[in-house]
Amino acid sequence: DEFDKMEEADRTAIHEVMEQQSVSLAKNGITTTLNCRTTVLAAANPADGRYDSKKSPVENINLPPALLSRFDLLFLLLDTVDMEKDKNLARHVTKVHCCYDAKKAESAVPQEEMYSFKAFNAEFLRTYISKARQLKPLIEDELMEDIVSAYVAMRQEETVGDRDERKSYTTPRTLLAILRLSQAHARARLSNRVDREDFDEAIRLMKASKESVELSAPAKKGKNPVDLIYDIVADLHRQMDPSSEGQDVWVDMGHVVSLASHKNFTKEQVEEGIAHWESVNVLYRSPDQSKVKFFVPPATADD
Repeated sequence: DEFDKMEEADRTAIHEVMEQQSVSLAKNGITTTLNCRTTVLAAANPADGRYDSKKSPVENINLPPALLSRFDLLFLLLDTVDMEKDKNLARHVTKVHCCYDAKKAESAVPQEEMYSFKAFNAEFLRTYISKARQLKPLIEDELMEDIVSAYVAMRQEETVGDRDERKSYTTPRTLLAILRLSQAHARARLSNRVDREDFDEAIRLMKASKESVELSAPAKKGKNPVDLIYDIVADLHRQMDPSSEGQDVWVDMGHVVSLASHKNFTKEQVEEGIAHWESVNVLYRSPDQSKVKFFVPPATADD
């Protein structure tokens, strides 16, 4: 936690840990190198203590690019006002501070009623994680070619378009991240082989990570809010269907609202913008109002 407040000496030392999976020690005349096999999950605050939507993500994050590039995934999480999410968070926090006595815990509200899922107990998780860590999933030659093609396509996409706010780049470290995520997903299935579903999930996570940063750039001054809503839906559409040829690509409304909130748009403003494009037969919403798609795919930058 508080990754942004790390001292410069420690920040330099962590480069070796994350890149070489080793840590060098020099104490009391003893110099040695130890293996490092663990996952680094870091959380950092914005540069000024609060995220400024008028600045770019890089200006808000304010961490060395060489350090950020060593993380497989990078997500931008904003504290936006959402009544349902706020209610669930408040219930969870109060639940943690209640039922400190075993007798009171027995008479408390059942976990299934408090949450929409049933949590696993600690013993099961320890056994499951111990078993998964023993596996070393391998990638077959057929899937290897698909991974190479996906990496080349991601590199090629960055040379097309005029998205000036793009702040993340695809490097060989991205390829290693795809391999690690694919193998991790295979371990979660307790499998010794990386299958297509593992690779697809790794690509989905990579795209979601990029979206959270790339589409959080500040809104251009003087631009019509309705046009900005269109741009958000179009960007999500292109990332789900890079060819922009399919008309059956649905974009989740919750994702649109989330990205719009990064640009200081409320849910009501998003609804108004979508309604406008519906009235001119540009967008179409699903019957349950949870998804939206284009009648005609949006034009690419080359068009």
